[in-house]
Amino acid sequence: MKALVWNGINELGVEQVPDPQILNSGDAIVKVKLSSVCGSDLHLLGGYIPAMRAGDVLGHEFLGEIVEVGSGVQKHSVGDRVVVCSFIACGECWYCKKGLYSCCDNGNTNPAITEALWGFAPGGCFGYSHAMGGNAGSHAEYIRIPYADVGAFSVPEGLSDETALFASDAAPTGWTGADVGGVQPGDVVAVWGCGGVGQMAARAAMLLGAERVIAIDRYPERMSMTERFIGCETLDYTKQDIQGELREMTGGRGPDVCIEAVGMEAHSDSPSFAYDWIKQQAFLQTDRPTALREAIYACRKGGSIFALGVFAGAVDKFPMGALMNKGCTLRGAQQHGHGYIPMILERMAAGEIKTDHLMTHPMSLDDGARGYDMFKNKIDGCVRSVFTLDGHSNGHS
Repeated sequence: MKALVWNGINELGVEQVPDPQILNSGDAIVKVKLSSVCGSDLHLLGGYIPAMRAGDVLGHEFLGEIVEVGSGVQKHSVGDRVVVCSFIACGECWYCKKGLYSCCDNGNTNPAITEALWGFAPGGCFGYSHAMGGNAGSHAEYIRIPYADVGAFSVPEGLSDETALFASDAAPTGWTGADVGGVQPGDVVAVWGCGGVGQMAARAAMLLGAERVIAIDRYPERMSMTERFIGCETLDYTKQDIQGELREMTGGRGPDVCIEAVGMEAHSDSPSFAYDWIKQQAFLQTDRPTALREAIYACRKGGSIFALGVFAGAVDKFPMGALMNKGCTLRGAQQHGHGYIPMILERMAAGEIKTDHLMTHPMSLDDGARGYDMFKNKIDGCVRSVFTLDGHSNGHS
């Protein structure tokens, strides 16, 4: 089959790879219809996640049709249209029973790397390096789904592919940040980042009852999109003093919840950005925590900060004093989407969560390398390149 593979830092190619096979009774094979890029993919592209091998198939946000099921699959049949959670969870271990699906003990079949890095291994993820299980990704004609009864979800009739696609990763990731971050009715919430995940975190905060949500970015087209489709306020950090603006908006206190939806390649116009960038390029630190620092400083005393963007290793100049002395809570997680996706699909069907606008640049899988270049460099206002297969047109339906 045809797939988009990683062949080295900033080197992608469309190649022929072996078709996936049923390996366990709980597996399903899905014929991919739509597969989106994600901001976290850029960390793989740039070599910041060192557990990639040439020929690895990328992609973890997708929708398709089941074409084969293992003997143990009970909830799905051939022909079902499904969206699949990007994280792989068994549904039966202690963590899954607690709703901590991305911490699953069994979803990552190659746990040694992350056990050495982080003490314990999280669950697996499609198309996200051998540290996260070495699972083939969704930028391909077909993909194997382990634990299909747990991680694949039937899409309601009448809900478009272009909307349901983002119930795979962006929407449940954003919901994880707002929910586990502790958003309560009446809160003021600040979100760093107006990409797909940042927009979904802002929308989740609104649906959880936040009184005011402010999203922070520097790209006018992303901020305009956030205002139009999400319905919250935005701030441009290149033109406004974010700390001062957030204080003024909250009567001097600061936001109740700060959600960092940028991750390990954060940008800033402050002097700390140059410091972080140089240290990262020299491999003296793995991650640039610029936006996370800002979120910690901005958060009100006793408030909550959630690290939703992907981080891989160690950061420098972490403001531990601010976190401790202000009495703040810092949490982070990969998405626990298995617990949210059914509800998200219902809200999408009801018109409460809009996502098809994120698909700014649909294109053929053959154009995968160009799609990632447009996404990485924000060419033509690209928010998400989405690779279309199975006869989808190169335009919105």
